[in-house]
Amino acid sequence: MQTTRAPTPKAVLVGVQVQGVSDVDHAADLAELGRLVHTLGYEVVATVSQKRDGVASGTVLGKGKLKELAHLTGGTGVIPSSAKDRTSKAKEAWEAEEAEEAEEAEEAARPPEEDEGVEGEAAPASVRATVVVVDHELSPSQARNLEKATGAQVLDRTGVIVDIFHRHAKSREARMQVEIARLTYVAPRLRESSGGTERQQGRGAGESALELDRRKIRDRIAELKGQLATIAADQDQRRYARRDQLRVALVGYTNAGKSSLMRALTGSEVLVADRLFATLDTTVRALQPETRPRILVSDTVGFIKKLPHDLVASFKSTLDEALEASLLLLVVDASDPTWPAQLEVTQGVLEEIGAGPVTRQLLFNKADRLDAAARAALHERFPEGVVLSAHAADDVAALRERLIAHFEASMVEGELVIPYAKQAVVAQVYEHARVVAETFDEAGRRLVVRALPGAMARLARLIDG
Repeated sequence: MQTTRAPTPKAVLVGVQVQGVSDVDHAADLAELGRLVHTLGYEVVATVSQKRDGVASGTVLGKGKLKELAHLTGGTGVIPSSAKDRTSKAKEAWEAEEAEEAEEAEEAARPPEEDEGVEGEAAPASVRATVVVVDHELSPSQARNLEKATGAQVLDRTGVIVDIFHRHAKSREARMQVEIARLTYVAPRLRESSGGTERQQGRGAGESALELDRRKIRDRIAELKGQLATIAADQDQRRYARRDQLRVALVGYTNAGKSSLMRALTGSEVLVADRLFATLDTTVRALQPETRPRILVSDTVGFIKKLPHDLVASFKSTLDEALEASLLLLVVDASDPTWPAQLEVTQGVLEEIGAGPVTRQLLFNKADRLDAAARAALHERFPEGVVLSAHAADDVAALRERLIAHFEASMVEGELVIPYAKQAVVAQVYEHARVVAETFDEAGRRLVVRALPGAMARLARLIDG
């Protein structure tokens, strides 16, 4: 029996280029939104863009562009009045007059060609978009108005990112973090059902269905935050146990190749995929071949432009790996023409989470996709940066030696005398220090070691205690 594959949902992108945003940045934002939408499994069939002084408060776009959008979705291009609106007729007339005057003023200030609509019949059903994705954060009323005018499902950039996180989260912690962000996003966008004016009986009496749903969401968020606090406490203990170990965190824009570098440096079987936000769970592995003391490498969630603040807050415990690291490896996709903007976003998020003071090393990844001139330009502009490919063994080996040399420069050398009665401490010494020489005498085992100052002091306390 032959099965028929369901058609790929079609989407149209919507963007407003406001004053102060260049054509290049606007095009890059829409291209990135297209990749996000593709990650969700949609096919982008068209893009509707408009230059305006600002995003229209009611429908994002002007009347002409709204009709053009509706032409692609099969909608009417107009917002029908709501018969269930409980406002007075006088208020309705006043609001309609105010909205019309504001729209006319905006249209009068714009060149006519920027707001011309599309005449004729709607696009054929075979190519009609069923989803409208807007490259801005929409208010609930804006989303409702666009849905009425287009007859399509409407998503904003935040909703798309939250949905991607929801699909890609694997660990229990990541799923809870994403659920908090999703519920926070959904709560203000809940709508009254046809029976929404009815009041509940019994527990929660006096609440409408909408109010009850919102209270359930608040209770669920509180429950999830309590569970996450318990997980965070366990993670804090694990991080405290690793406080004297050498730690490196891979940070950077989503799809910059962090997971590929993680696999190359540690030999771990982490997920590597050419898609946005493939990694949401922090993974910690030892640098391979192992060094003494060990160097731990962690892979963190990727950043993106306009990353919703709720997601940054939800993933704070995950991003704490960057705060606790001794060295940040800032991974940049050097093959992406928009990498300077991506680097700026990454540095901004690091400042936001308080990781600004942490030492960092700039890595320009995917150098195998660059020509010699582009590589030379990067070396000249960033002499301290490392240009490499995660798929080139020589590049990875050179990076490994660079990491070892970085930590070696911070180490101090000293002698530890371990009495024969405390030989159990020897394992701790080999775990947190590099043994340079070893001799024995009547006092015990004498070890000349190199270690970080903090680790050296802790080992001395273990021996004296």
